[in-house]
Amino acid sequence: MSIIKRYRNTILRIIDIVIIVTSYYIAEILINNSFTISSELNYTIMNTFILAIIIYTLVLNFFKTYKNITRYENGKDYLVYILACFASMLIIIGIKVLTNIDIVDIRTNMIAALIIVTSIIGYRVLLRLMLTRGKRNRLNDKNKKNVLIIGAGEAAKILLGSLKTNMKNTYNVVGLIDDNKNKINYAISGNKILGNRYDIPRICKERNVEIILFTIANLKNESRRDILKICQETGCKVRILPNTEQLIRSKSLESNFRDVEIDDLLGRESIELDNKNIEKLIKDKVILVTGGGGSIGSELCRQIIKHSPNKLVIVDIYENNLYDIEQELKTNYPEIEIDAIVASVRDKKRLDEIFEKYRPYLVFHAAAHKHVPLMETSPLEAIKNNVFGTYNVVNCADEYRVKRFILISSDKAVNPTNIMGATKRLCEMIIQAKAKNSQTEYAAVRFGNVLGSNGSVVPLFKKQIANGGPITVTHKEITRFFMTIPEAVSLVLQAMTYARCGEIFVLDMGEPIKIYEMAENLIRLSGLEPNVDIQIKVTGLRPGEKLYEEILMAEEGLTQTEHGKIHVAKPSEINMDMIEEKLKELDGLLKNYNNDQKEEIKKVMKEVVPTYKEAKN
Repeated sequence: MSIIKRYRNTILRIIDIVIIVTSYYIAEILINNSFTISSELNYTIMNTFILAIIIYTLVLNFFKTYKNITRYENGKDYLVYILACFASMLIIIGIKVLTNIDIVDIRTNMIAALIIVTSIIGYRVLLRLMLTRGKRNRLNDKNKKNVLIIGAGEAAKILLGSLKTNMKNTYNVVGLIDDNKNKINYAISGNKILGNRYDIPRICKERNVEIILFTIANLKNESRRDILKICQETGCKVRILPNTEQLIRSKSLESNFRDVEIDDLLGRESIELDNKNIEKLIKDKVILVTGGGGSIGSELCRQIIKHSPNKLVIVDIYENNLYDIEQELKTNYPEIEIDAIVASVRDKKRLDEIFEKYRPYLVFHAAAHKHVPLMETSPLEAIKNNVFGTYNVVNCADEYRVKRFILISSDKAVNPTNIMGATKRLCEMIIQAKAKNSQTEYAAVRFGNVLGSNGSVVPLFKKQIANGGPITVTHKEITRFFMTIPEAVSLVLQAMTYARCGEIFVLDMGEPIKIYEMAENLIRLSGLEPNVDIQIKVTGLRPGEKLYEEILMAEEGLTQTEHGKIHVAKPSEINMDMIEEKLKELDGLLKNYNNDQKEEIKKVMKEVVPTYKEAKN
């Protein structure tokens, strides 16, 4: 093989010369319709051979065809061969016309040129196929993964082209899946469409599929969920393409695919918003967001800025997250003024300075401690940040005549069993009481867990899977309501348009999900088997943790708004004087706090929030 590589160009030239000589003989036989060639004609052909060999080899050399790497030749290279052979034919015909050299006629030259170019391209294509196939056969099959593609549309076509060009030694496409029965048994780029979604488990088993690539971007969420659940049953690694347009624009196909997330399996349809009313309240106004660096706060900033505020003021105590969202928004929206301010909602004097300077029209209050077990061990911090922080911002909104104030609350405020939930319920009570005697329109928006937020189970589970397990679940029957961060924030903005006087808006969270089943799904989506590849360990309920969250729709007085996914509870009869009296009592305890007073703090919280009953875990 090394000798062939060393004398490659010589071998190719010899083959080309044989083709040239043979082609002229064949051309004469075709023209004369006889295998017998006269001695006189034979002399003419011999002269033609010498001239043709010289001209063709010189021209092919001039076009640098012998410098091509045969394995990587493509259509452009074959066009060069056609051009070189056509040019050689014209030169020979020109010599025939302009001189008295005894060579074959023009017609023979043309037929010979056609045979030459066909033969040269033909044997080089054959060589390329042999070389690439030989290389593939030498590859270790373990390094090549069998892939099934879901979807037989434009994205799949682009994907197949990219796999063939860039990743043919990494992936072996076994076929495609599509629910359009008219496509089944047809092929795209030589890859057969094997069946519909219900054939996925069988095909994966029969063809040893390791990876499923999901390429259907424009699909209803419910249908996407159903297909992904079928894929999940196969035990294959599933990767998903979010956007066909992104695929077309991007040069790196691999960067477009992402792992399937739990929210892909929720199957909820996109939310329809009344953007006209949202924009009416935000456009050309000063909007302030507290806790703007957090998962909810930062998404609020992303969605608010789309409605063209005059200025967006982002307040957060944690400078790293604050810096990240500031830079992201300034990059994406350079025309909108963004001020990022490091400040604590606990500091009323600092808040006064901010409200005095900016005079916000709308305030979204997302700053809060939300982690239940941590707040159980540090109730002082929960009260400082959640209760008094909210009280400070509420008072600033009143004093500086903010048009509307929206509190981000939690489903844990419903019949709370932990100090965090109790503080959030007290925050709701504060805004309901304040709304009665203020020109500012106060409201709270209450929802459950959001997927991917700071402190949620999904990022934790992913880390545990990446580390080889185990995944830790506190109870096999524990359930929670879930929605995505963008979904929750979109509904917050919509609820904001309905706010008037102390309403508590409750978001429709869909059906509750078992955390244990979520852990199983995440393991399967990683191409692994629960309790085989990754163990799931039940650790027991943590301090303050409920087994089941309250059913939000069961709250007394709950009615539906114009938006099907937003419900509203009528404002409760809450006395601000009573709340402020209890706040003074709590403040006194905080100023002289020691560990022995933890129970005393909880006692006061139970007095001000009658529905607060500690969980006995």
